[in-house]
Amino acid sequence: QVQLVESGGGLVQAGGSLRLSCAASGRTFSTYTMGWFRQAPGKEREFVCRISYGGSITSCADSMKGRFTISRDNAKNTVYLHLNSLKPEDTSVYYCAAGRWGGSSMDYAYWGQGTQVTVSS
Repeated sequence: QVQLVESGGGLVQAGGSLRLSCAASGRTFSTYTMGWFRQAPGKEREFVCRISYGGSITSCADSMKGRFTISRDNAKNTVYLHLNSLKPEDTSVYYCAAGRWGGSSMDYAYWGQGTQVTVSS
């Protein structure tokens, strides 16, 4: 079992940056692929980025490549999402998740409670 707690969200102006963190409990963190998803009001949850259990392989959705990156520190049981060049349309609740390699929410068994990111124009 893995428990996940996100932090780092907030209000930022367009063009700004944020770093989201997701702290995991449990000793099995390093065995999971970690992913970030987001969900805006009235929209479906969408994949943002994922990182392999060792951190050597990352993948982000095409619309976010070049702006968002993902990293992890297994010694700290933490995964990060680096958000750059933010746009108002990036406003969403961002969730981290633990599971297997994949870009679907169905690939992830454990979820955090989410952190709100609001980008003003």
